[in-house]
Amino acid sequence: MRRADATPRPGRPVRGSTTRRPIMALLDLLGRRATLGILWALAEGPASFRALQERAGGIAASTLNTRLAELRDVGLIERTDAGYALTDDASALLEAGAPLVGWADDWAARITGPDGESR
Repeated sequence: MRRADATPRPGRPVRGSTTRRPIMALLDLLGRRATLGILWALAEGPASFRALQERAGGIAASTLNTRLAELRDVGLIERTDAGYALTDDASALLEAGAPLVGWADDWAARITGPDGESR
């Protein structure tokens, strides 16, 4: 199977769902190893492959290559003279997800103790 065929896309069945709904494709894509870390790392600004690998927590080069290809394929990142960068769609996605991040932080505070351990 070609990598582009394996990349989650609206209108196609994805892992865990055959509904072909865009949200399911997005959740499948974002749920893949290191994807959100890459997007958050690029929110700091464009980065070369090595700089991005470091910003994203030292992920394996093969994983980073795979995720970069997937994210480029669906128009969330692009190559620029300064390195890899978020597209306007990716910036809008991160902005749209900010309330969810806030909710998750509040939720974590409710279910963990002061030391960060689960209750």
